[in-house]
Amino acid sequence: MTTVTIPRLFNLLLQQYGPQYWWPADSPFEVIVGAVLTQNTAWINVEKAIVNLKSAQVLTAEAIVTAPPRRLANWLKPSGYFNVKAKRLKYVCQWYLDQGGYEKLCQMKTAPLRESLLSVHGVGQETADDILLYAFNRQVFVIDGYTRRLFSRLGLIVGDESYETLRCTVERSFARRKNKARIFNEYHALIVQHGKDICKVKPRCEECYLSAACGRRGI
Repeated sequence: MTTVTIPRLFNLLLQQYGPQYWWPADSPFEVIVGAVLTQNTAWINVEKAIVNLKSAQVLTAEAIVTAPPRRLANWLKPSGYFNVKAKRLKYVCQWYLDQGGYEKLCQMKTAPLRESLLSVHGVGQETADDILLYAFNRQVFVIDGYTRRLFSRLGLIVGDESYETLRCTVERSFARRKNKARIFNEYHALIVQHGKDICKVKPRCEECYLSAACGRRGI
C-alpha cells in the first residue's frame, strides 16, 4: 500500500480533478447566505433557494432582515429545514449589518472574526469556517463529513478527533506553504468532489484514483 500525507493528497486530488473554482457565488455576501443554507442539504438545493432570493430581488442583508418570516421561508424551501434556516439567515444578516457590513468585517483579524461568527445563533464551526475561507479569504481549513471519511479511510486520522484538532492538523501540514487560503479553498472543494462522486458512504473503490493508498477499500 502506498502511503499518502495530507499535502500529498491535495496534489493527487488536484491532478485528478483540476481546479474547482469554489465558492460558486456572485459576491461574498452570497457566499455567506450559501454557507447558512447548505447546512444538511445538497448544494443543488441551495442553488434553487438562492435563485428564488435573486428572482425576488431580496438577496441583500437589509431585505432578508426585513422580509416576512413566512415569505422568506417559502423562498428558502428548496434548501430544506426552511423555517429553521429562515431564522438562522435573519440572525446572520442582522449580525452582518450590526458589524457594519463586508468592508468593516474585512478589517477584523481572523480569530476575533471567527469568534464573532460563532456567537451568532445557528452558526457552527463548519459554517463559520466556510464563511471565513470563501467569503473573507482567510487561511482556515473547513472540516466536514467528507473530510473525516476520506482522511479516516486513508489512515490519516483516527476518525474521532475534535473539529478543532483536525482543522489545526491540516493547517499545520501547510505551515510553510504560500497562498494557504487558495490551497485550503481548492483542497476542501476537491475533497467534496471526491466524496460526492467516489468516496461515498458506500465507496466506489474500483473507480478510485486513490485506491493504491487506501487501506480500507470497500468499507
